[in-house]
Amino acid sequence: MNLGLTGRVALITGGSKGIGLACAEAFAAEGARVAIASRRQDHLSAAAGLLGGKGYRVATFTADLGEPDAAARLAVDVEARVGPVDVLVTCAGAARRSAPDALDAGAWQVGMNAKYFPSIYALQAVVPGMARRGRGAVVNVVGQGGKVASPEHLPGGAANAAIMLASVGLAATYARQGVRVNVLNPGLTLTERADRACEVEAARRGVSVQEARRSLEERIPMGRFARPEEIAAVVVFLASDRASYVTGAVLSMDGAATSFVV
Repeated sequence: MNLGLTGRVALITGGSKGIGLACAEAFAAEGARVAIASRRQDHLSAAAGLLGGKGYRVATFTADLGEPDAAARLAVDVEARVGPVDVLVTCAGAARRSAPDALDAGAWQVGMNAKYFPSIYALQAVVPGMARRGRGAVVNVVGQGGKVASPEHLPGGAANAAIMLASVGLAATYARQGVRVNVLNPGLTLTERADRACEVEAARRGVSVQEARRSLEERIPMGRFARPEEIAAVVVFLASDRASYVTGAVLSMDGAATSFVV
C-alpha cells in the first residue's frame, strides 16, 4: 500500500529510543526524510547507527524540548537541514511513575514538565508553519494513563490528559488550513518505560519484578505487551494520506485492556 509519504519530512521527537525510534524506522521505510530529536547526543548517535545499519539515513538534532526556545530552534534547524516539516510525531518525555504516598507538589510539577510541555512546545514550533503551507499531519503519542487513572502514574496521567485535550482543540483550530492532529494512546509497550512500570508495580505489591510483569500481562486480553513496531505502524498510517479525513481522533491501542466506548 502506498501511503504517500515518499519525500515527506517527518520529525520525531523522542526519536532515539523506544516507540520514537520504531517510528523513525517506519517512516524511513516509507521513503520519508526523517529527523529525530532527543536531549542526548549519545542516544541519537546510537539510533543513527542502528538505522544506518538497516540502510536508513536520518538527521539527528539535540534539543531539550522542555524549553520553548529550544523547540523553536529545532523547527528552524530541521527546515534548514532537511526541509519544512510535513509530519510531526511527538514521543519526547515521560513522567516517572511514583507510589501515591510519594507524591508532593514537586512531583506534579515534574510530571507536567516531563511530558506536557515538551509536546506543546513542539506543536507550537511546527504547526503554524504547516498551516501557512496548507498541509501537515501531527500524531501525538500519549500514554493510556491520560484516560485511565493509575495510582502509580497520576502526575504523568494528568499531563497526558492535558495533551489530549490540546490536541483535539488544535485539530479543530487548524482543520481548514490542511493540518490534521491526532493522538495515539499505546498501552504497555516493550520499552524501558514498561520496565519501570513493572518495577513500580513490584515495589507496590512487594513481589518480584518478574511476577509483577506477569500480572500486568495477564490484565491485557491479548496477553502481552505491544511491540514498538506495532505502535509505529499505526502512527505512520495516521500521518499518511490514507488517513486524510482522520483528525481530532484519540485512538487507544492497548490490546483491549480498556473496555469502554470513546
